[in-house]
Amino acid sequence: MKSVITNDKLEKKDILKTFYNAYKTKAEYKIGIEYERLPIKNNNYSSVDFFENKGICNFLRRFAEEYQWDYILDGSSLIGLKNGHDTITLEPGCQLEFSLEPERLISSLKSKIDKYNFLMSELLDEYEFSLIEYGISPLTTYKNINLLPKKRYEIMAGYLWGILSDVMMRETAGIQICIDYCSEEDAMKKFRIANMMCPFVTAMFANSPIRGGVDTGYKSFRALAWLNTDSDRCGFSTKFQKDFGFDDYINTVLNVPMIFFQRGDEFIKINSRLKFKDYLNDGYEGYNPTMDDFNLHSNLYFPDVRLRNFIEIRNHDCVNKNMLYSLIAFYKGIFYSNDALTYVDELLSRFTYNEILELRYQIPQCGLDGLIQNIPLKDIAIELMSIAHSSLLKQNQVEEKYLEPIQEFLFDGVTPADVILLNWNGIWNKNISKLVRYLKSV
Repeated sequence: MKSVITNDKLEKKDILKTFYNAYKTKAEYKIGIEYERLPIKNNNYSSVDFFENKGICNFLRRFAEEYQWDYILDGSSLIGLKNGHDTITLEPGCQLEFSLEPERLISSLKSKIDKYNFLMSELLDEYEFSLIEYGISPLTTYKNINLLPKKRYEIMAGYLWGILSDVMMRETAGIQICIDYCSEEDAMKKFRIANMMCPFVTAMFANSPIRGGVDTGYKSFRALAWLNTDSDRCGFSTKFQKDFGFDDYINTVLNVPMIFFQRGDEFIKINSRLKFKDYLNDGYEGYNPTMDDFNLHSNLYFPDVRLRNFIEIRNHDCVNKNMLYSLIAFYKGIFYSNDALTYVDELLSRFTYNEILELRYQIPQCGLDGLIQNIPLKDIAIELMSIAHSSLLKQNQVEEKYLEPIQEFLFDGVTPADVILLNWNGIWNKNISKLVRYLKSV
């Protein structure tokens, strides 16, 4: 017989408290990242498997033994490692993710990534694979990528609909940026502006044109995969309304169909038979909702920008050539300056929700080679970068230097994908080894 939860019933006010309790003073503001990379074999450039002898599982075991990191387990399966507040975890297709404790300075994040990369480098040579900074598996496609043995991923893979949902889960790698807020007004202003910016920034950092060893015709195939994954839980979660608040965001999440919830080691599958609001009101087969249930449900909601006890911006391909730090600096410059936020708001508010929504569908193919209201996207991108650069100068932490890698691309009017395609169809002569060498981080 299923156990009944006997604690007090979860109410919306309990969920609201988690956002109110997340306020930071401006002096406490930090920036965080989740940074995914693709493990690629050195000999044939295929994706590294979890189960093989020189695969991801054994690599993580060795890393933990060498450097005294703790295991993260799902049942008996090793799915990641942790060292204090820093983790190395695996996405469904064994994409390797650093999730780092937020820092005030970009240099602190960079030092930590450099350190962890150095620790990994010798083991990577021994295990005969590399980590590449790219938005999608360059050669192996999802049918030949085993799913990580994690119960959550197994359930998601069976549930998520959309013609490219398997591509999204098993092939793609991205970067997520996390920023703080000081009040509901501040959070929702940042949330609205982050959503408005999404297609433009996706274009600026597009970095996934080659998939399955061929030119796909898209500059961000990763962005295309997300467009074709379960529209109930992906995309925009606001229409950029200025009066949109915490309560509105919670209502949006409550109206998303549930996939499952968990009680101890037991997974109770819902498979969209009810929305969380119905579960909140009426329970489900003797179970009452808990805060853990809501947290899990909200983590199974995948909009381009997600509200948590920080704002999580999720729409970026993994990028190389130190553009990771350009991305961090870009957001820090804009979101930690009231003046910069106002300038961006004025710049983008001339466009309607429908115009920006339509742009989201064009960006995977056109990158920056497009128009909105007859304005070149390149021009908008350069204005956004200029706002970020000016703001970083005023912050006086010498962090504007981190923008230089992406500025070089923007001033030439190109994306990272354009440079890859130029080389792919030119001096690389469609040679996958040269692409992987160009993308290799460690």
